[in-house]
Amino acid sequence: MDDISKLMTEQVNDISVDIETQSIGQILHYMNDENRTVTDAIERCIPSIEKVTAVVVQAFEKGGRLIYLGAGTSGRLGVLDASECPPTFGVSPNLVVGVIAGGDYDLRHAIEGAEDDETIAQEQLKELGLVKEDVVVGISASGRTPYVVAGLSYAKEVGCYTGAISNSPNAVISNVADIGIEAITGPEVVTGSTRMKAGTAQKLILNMITTAAMIRVGKIFKGYMVDVQPTNQKLKQRATNILSKITGFSQEEARVHLEKNDFDLKVAIISQIHHISSNEARKMLRENQMNIVKAMTNKEA
Repeated sequence: MDDISKLMTEQVNDISVDIETQSIGQILHYMNDENRTVTDAIERCIPSIEKVTAVVVQAFEKGGRLIYLGAGTSGRLGVLDASECPPTFGVSPNLVVGVIAGGDYDLRHAIEGAEDDETIAQEQLKELGLVKEDVVVGISASGRTPYVVAGLSYAKEVGCYTGAISNSPNAVISNVADIGIEAITGPEVVTGSTRMKAGTAQKLILNMITTAAMIRVGKIFKGYMVDVQPTNQKLKQRATNILSKITGFSQEEARVHLEKNDFDLKVAIISQIHHISSNEARKMLRENQMNIVKAMTNKEA
């Protein structure tokens, strides 16, 4: 059995040695102070995060997917980020996929032994129909989870670009993947509880990768989520507000224009700004991979 005692995520935080004697307020202040170190750790990783994100953008533009792979907390965070992409950016649920050791059952019921199974990841990735155009990012606080190591190794065999997110220096998964992101957040407030600082860092990094990638492929315009899907009244109102602010329409004018365009916000924006028909706006989008930024830029050129 591997000795995990030397892992960064298993080290004791000196300030925690008498944590059980502290007041609730003292504990909370201590935790908050420790959380402030997370963004500094991420700051040092931005060059690596940028490299992974750039490849994700290329994959999206060529019809590939982003697939997260993790066990336990890391796996749940991957699934969470993937599940938030469709409602936030209006993309297919198949564009960003979270795969977790133990399957969906493990989202609510911890299956601790699943992380040691080196065959599950390959089976799951095969079921997804993994192809070389996809990008696979493994997530593991310790950086050595067998499930993640095996999954990344299989992805490389398929020809995928691979990334790794960990919270340990010289992580095993960093050596397996094409690029390793190592956010060294240090010993946890509660020794070994990587759902804390390590998990927070992972969540922030995942947010950064998907959000930056979605911005680059045209899901954001003027800071707004322009691929919002009008599936309820709140989202229809959000689309109305966005169109009003971008074009200067009144709320009533924006609503009427959206209704004429079946609440397709991107079509409504382009047709109004360039004073063209809805059909012309749709054609512009199709010619530019549905990327509103490219469509607007090419029209102006």
